[in-house]
Amino acid sequence: MEFTEEHEQFRKSLRRLVDEEINPHVDAWEDAGIFPAHELFPKLGEIGALGLEYDPAYGGGGADHSFTYVLAQELGRVNCAGVAMAIAVETSMATPALARYGSHELKSTYLEPTLRGEMVCSIAVSEPDAGSDVAGIRTRAVRDGDDWVINGRKMWITNGTQADWLCLLARTDPDAQPGDYHGMSLIVVPTSTPGFSVGRKIEKMGNRSSDTAEIVLDNVRVPVTNTIGEPDRGFQQQMAQFQDERLVGAYIAVAGARKALDRTKEYLQQRVAFGKPLLANQHLQYRLAELYADVDTLDGFLQYAADRFIAGHDVTREATVAKLKVGRLVREVADTCVQFHGGMGYAEEMWVARYFRDARLVSIGGGADEVMLRVITMLEGMGKK
Repeated sequence: MEFTEEHEQFRKSLRRLVDEEINPHVDAWEDAGIFPAHELFPKLGEIGALGLEYDPAYGGGGADHSFTYVLAQELGRVNCAGVAMAIAVETSMATPALARYGSHELKSTYLEPTLRGEMVCSIAVSEPDAGSDVAGIRTRAVRDGDDWVINGRKMWITNGTQADWLCLLARTDPDAQPGDYHGMSLIVVPTSTPGFSVGRKIEKMGNRSSDTAEIVLDNVRVPVTNTIGEPDRGFQQQMAQFQDERLVGAYIAVAGARKALDRTKEYLQQRVAFGKPLLANQHLQYRLAELYADVDTLDGFLQYAADRFIAGHDVTREATVAKLKVGRLVREVADTCVQFHGGMGYAEEMWVARYFRDARLVSIGGGADEVMLRVITMLEGMGKK
C-alpha cells in the first residue's frame, strides 16, 4: 500500500487529535467507565474522520479504504482500546449498511449528522442468547400498518448508553424462527423512541472506557421506512458489515501491538538489573524481535486485504483470517509485555495491565475465534456432508 502526502497530512491531523484530545483523558475515562462521545466525536467529524469512504453528498469524504487504514493505525495509538473501539463503531460497524443500502431520507436524517459527530450510533445484533450465532436472534419487528413494532433484548451494545440511534437487526418475516438465516432486516431505531430503555450498563474486565449496555425494546414503534435497504435482507447486509468491522478491528489491534512492543522495548532499555539494562539480555531481544516480525507479517497481510477491498473484491476470507490471527497475536504480545515488565506489569498503575485486559477482547468481539475457524473451514470445503 502506497501512502501519499494527502495520507500523511490526514495522519498528522489524527495524531494531533489523539495526543491532545484523547490520550490525556484516558485515565479519567477509564476510571469513570465511560467517555464523552458527544464531546469527542464532533472533533473527529471536523477533520473528516467519521465518514472517510462515504458519499460526499451526506458529508462523507469520498476517499478509498486506504484512508480508513490510516485512521485505524492512529486509533491503535490510543492508550486504551475502549475509545478506539467506540470510534470504530461509529465509522465502520454501525454505519456501513446505512451508507450502502439506506434511502436518501434515512441517510439525510441519521448518517449525515453522525458523520459530523452530532449523533452517536450503535450496532445492535447480539442478544443474551445469541452472540456469534447471528441466526439465533429472537428480537422481532412485527408490521402494524406503516410501522414496525419491535420487542426483544440486545446485549453487548457498544456506545449503548450514549447512542442516539441503533442499527438493529430483527426478525421481520413472521414465519422465520431462531436458527433461520432468512427473514431479518436492519432497522434504524432512534433511542428516544418510547419503549426503548437501557437495561443495564455492563461492567467489563477491559475496555472500561467504552460504555457497553444491555438494551430493552418493549413495543418500540418505528416507521417501516426506517428499514435499511430491502426488508428481509438484513442477515446478508450484516454479514457484509461484519467484514468492515473485522478488518478495521484488526488494523487497530496490530497498530496497538506495535505500540505495546515499542513501549516495552523502551522500558527494558531503561530498567537496569544486575548492572546492565534488561534489554542487554539476548533472550529478551530475540523474543521482542520475533513478535515484531509477527506484527510485520500480519500487517503485510492486512495491507494486502485492504488493497483487495479497494479493488472491489470479496474479502470475507481475508477479514476472517485477519480477525483470527490478530486476536491470537495480541494476546501473545500482551502476555509478553506483562512478563517483561515483571511486577510492574501486574500493577494497575502501569499501562501494561490495561493493555493485557483490553487485548483479550479481540478474540471474542465481532465473532469469536471459533466462529472464524468455522468460516475458514466452510471456505475450504470442510465439514460439509
